Amino acid sequence: MIKNKQVAVVLPAYNAENTLHKTYEGIPLNVVDAVVLVDDKSSDNTVEIAKALGIKNIIEHEENKGYGGNQKSCYNAALKIGADIVVMLHPDYQYTPKLIESMVYLIANDVYPVVLGSRILGKGALKGGMPFYKYVANRFLTFFQNWLMNQKLSEYHTGYRAFSAEVLRNINYMANSDDFVFDNQMLAQILFTGYEIAEITCPTKYFEEASSINFKRAVKYGAGVMKVSTQYRLQKWRLASYPIFIKPKQ
Repeated sequence: MIKNKQVAVVLPAYNAENTLHKTYEGIPLNVVDAVVLVDDKSSDNTVEIAKALGIKNIIEHEENKGYGGNQKSCYNAALKIGADIVVMLHPDYQYTPKLIESMVYLIANDVYPVVLGSRILGKGALKGGMPFYKYVANRFLTFFQNWLMNQKLSEYHTGYRAFSAEVLRNINYMANSDDFVFDNQMLAQILFTGYEIAEITCPTKYFEEASSINFKRAVKYGAGVMKVSTQYRLQKWRLASYPIFIKPKQ
């Protein structure tokens, strides 16, 4: 607990047998009250390793629901067990668990309700192995989104995020895509609702076991990102209405 607030780390897992142990070992269990792993029908031993590590909150999808569908299960489970702060950490060890304490303290002390681990702040993205075309795409899409959504984030595409439970309850993440654009829709919802977002520098790690999407899916993702930002602006101008920006029923 931090400031009497329950902290949960959620792990959206898919074929993470080679990195799950290292990721879990890095989680600061002195401040984290619960770890939730959602397995998206892996074809390896991810679930068996999770059980061996002592992770008690394990959800197994009967069919592959996709990256966004996995996160929906993660957040639903975290809220169900009463978490006040929820950290989404990829179990592929692309993001270091050592930043969890810094991220949750900002939320627990009511400084910010959302914190992102940014790979772009500082100069470590390319040094850490981010492919050059992904770096260029990241910078272009972020510029486009900041311009259209009137924000100043360093990037919208990090998978390392921490939220207050209040934020999760007040955005309609269940209406989002089950694919990778889920992450972007979520940030658009958070900003649309009026919440502020903090960023801290996160080291960049690209290696063989780290999850990544291929070029074709990256192009699809980029088009989806631009669509989400355009929808945000049209909804702000009240020229259109989209389900993802409708507040969920409590």
